Formats: sequence, C-alpha cells, structure tokens
Amino acid sequence: MCRGLASFPSSCLEAKGMRVKISHLAQKHEWTHKHASEEKVLPDLETLLSNKGLQAFQWFLRSEFSEENLEFWLACEDYRRSELNQLETKAQCIYSRFINSEARQEVNLDSETREALVRVIEDPRADAFDEAQQSIYSLMVKDSFPRFLRST
Repeated sequence: MCRGLASFPSSCLEAKGMRVKISHLAQKHEWTHKHASEEKVLPDLETLLSNKGLQAFQWFLRSEFSEENLEFWLACEDYRRSELNQLETKAQCIYSRFINSEARQEVNLDSETREALVRVIEDPRADAFDEAQQSIYSLMVKDSFPRFLRST
C-alpha cells in the first residue's frame, strides 16, 4: 500500500520557525545568487531537500495544494535506495500515485517520459525514475522553490 512519505508541522508557527532557520542556514553557508550586479544570499533547492528545511518546504507546498512534485521527488529518492526485491512494488506504487493519468497526485511529465515509465514498470531498475525525477526537480527549481523563498 502506498503511504505518505512525510509528516508536516502541526502549526504555522512551527513552519515559520523552520523558515527562519533556513534563512540563518543560508547566511551561514553563504549561498549566493547574482542578479543585476546585486548579490543575494539564497539557499538552493538541493541543499534544502537534504536538511530540516524540507519540512517547511513541504508545509508551504501543501498550503498551496501543490505538494505532488515534492512527494514524487521524495518517492523516487526512496525508490532509488530500495532493495532489488522491493523495486517492482514501489515502482507500481509510484506509477499509480503520480504517473497514471487518473492519479490523485499526478505530476506534470511530457508524454515521452510518461510512456517510457509505462515500459519500465514491467521490468523496474534502480534508475527507472531518474529522468522523470530530474524533470520534476527542474520544475520545482523554476517554479515552487522561488515562490517558497518569496513567501512569508
């Protein structure tokens, strides 16, 4: 059975606290982004996904009803680290939850990638979702992550 992969903060205050921690983390590590000869300190999505800021990002996406991309990305990470004997079950779960055109959390993938995944489900490999995961990651970098950084 497919289950949720993450727990969310129980209140806005917890999420706000995490947002403040992310700001401090960004300043501590001095991530930079240059824009019009102005240097700003910004965390990058990859770093955010690998630390406790992930919960604040999840909460933000849930508040916008757009958490399916992150949930898909997390499911792919879990899939990649799975034992070989678990791949088929997990691949089917990911397909039914995120790829199938009738999925409740369908992610936005091009038809070519979607068709390739249908074939892979029959004979899953550890790297089966890599291309789709990278595509969704790119969407998050361009869309939801900048909105998260601008949010209160």
